[in-house]
Amino acid sequence: MMLVLVPLLPIAAALLSLLPVKPALARIATLAASLAALAIALWTAQEVEVSGNVTPLTQWIGADALSVLLLLLQAVLAVTAALYSWGYIARETEGDETRERRYYFDLNLFVTSLFLVPILLQPALTWVAVELTTLLSVFLVGFNRTAEGLEAAWKYAILTIMGATVAVLGILLLLHGLQGVSPGAPETWASLAGTANRMSPDLLRLAFVLVLVGFGTKVGLFPLHTWLPDAHSQAPSPICALLSGVEVSTVLYVILRLMPVWNAIPQFPVHDWLIAFGLMSVGVAAFLLLQVHDFKRMLAYSTVEHMGIIVTAVGFGQAGSYAGLYQIVTHGLAKSLAFYAAGAVLLIYQTRNIADVRGLLRTSPFAAAALLAAALAIAGVPPFAVFLSEFSIFRSGLLAGYGWIVALLALLIAIAFIGVMLQVGRMVFGDATADQTPRRLPASVVGAISLSLLPVLVLGLYTPPLLHRLLTLASLAISR
Repeated sequence: MMLVLVPLLPIAAALLSLLPVKPALARIATLAASLAALAIALWTAQEVEVSGNVTPLTQWIGADALSVLLLLLQAVLAVTAALYSWGYIARETEGDETRERRYYFDLNLFVTSLFLVPILLQPALTWVAVELTTLLSVFLVGFNRTAEGLEAAWKYAILTIMGATVAVLGILLLLHGLQGVSPGAPETWASLAGTANRMSPDLLRLAFVLVLVGFGTKVGLFPLHTWLPDAHSQAPSPICALLSGVEVSTVLYVILRLMPVWNAIPQFPVHDWLIAFGLMSVGVAAFLLLQVHDFKRMLAYSTVEHMGIIVTAVGFGQAGSYAGLYQIVTHGLAKSLAFYAAGAVLLIYQTRNIADVRGLLRTSPFAAAALLAAALAIAGVPPFAVFLSEFSIFRSGLLAGYGWIVALLALLIAIAFIGVMLQVGRMVFGDATADQTPRRLPASVVGAISLSLLPVLVLGLYTPPLLHRLLTLASLAISR
């Protein structure tokens, strides 16, 4: 029953954040709830490794390798975001204790909605949880109350809710097909996967298009990505880390969870669809990275690129699925690190304009080193973890006979690398202007960045046996 506690912990922290006392209580409660959720996620992962799944509430709540993999990533990022927020939001709110408590209230509710997605066993309820991730994070996107932030929040809400409306039609079609071939069957992911080969192929094809287009909007796949750079650049930096690092992957999880259903469609090029959408997303993001002027927006475009890489990898088949799932993990860790580093730069310079940030290495050596390391990590440079996952994707594509697609993907990733490093190089190196003096960062910001860097380095050199086992089981689950 411990898995049931995971979404309840941040709810408790959210309620504590409403108490009219010093914000320290909200900070401590948020961090404690995240750490407890991480401990439960680790325990669940070990149970799944042994038994294959954990189901505390039959037909309602449970976890297998695919869901616990995402839950672990969510919990890790929830911990680092809570730690980072400690000092960052205190500066952002400038002593407004009520506003700071409201931030932690909204943050905990957002984390609750994220935790719900991978542990719910019914597609209809999962869709509700996905919708909640939008509704509960839109207030955080516009938290700074700027005109740009409010516009980004509205754009984020409208486009992603419209996408989810399209996606729910696909889910309802699948549930209709399930009841048509197996009346009275529980409406769970397992039931859909087990009966898909008896459903109408036309119904499955239509459902696939609706789900891919609908949820693809929230994942940020081209041409449905237009909201993502706005929302992921305007929110407070710890929220950006959650949005780019794990929220888009949380929605992508739903598409991947339905892969056994799509694979059951006879003579339907599911993998070609995924490769096409993935390559287009990588290509558009790569060229946008060459001309971006806002460093947080740059990281958001990089998220579009990485989502495209993951979808392309899944299109390569089972070996590609393993590599793609590994990319979800490495992207989440590296992208959160990148947004934490960007937040440190924003605290120092009070601007997101790349042209206004020069000589960062002299102004703040720690922020410069963090931003440079994060840029190298998201660009896929060894020994960082993204290099290992992207190399695995190239290898799986070649083994599956997609040589020219791998070549094109590698070229586009190289262009994205040039774009990211060109922009970051301008910020880090060069002479600082006369009014740029070294400035101290909050201890929690330094601690969160240092903590986030550790797994990005370790996973580039070593894959823990538990992670390898979960990736193997999860790739089998979505490739059958």
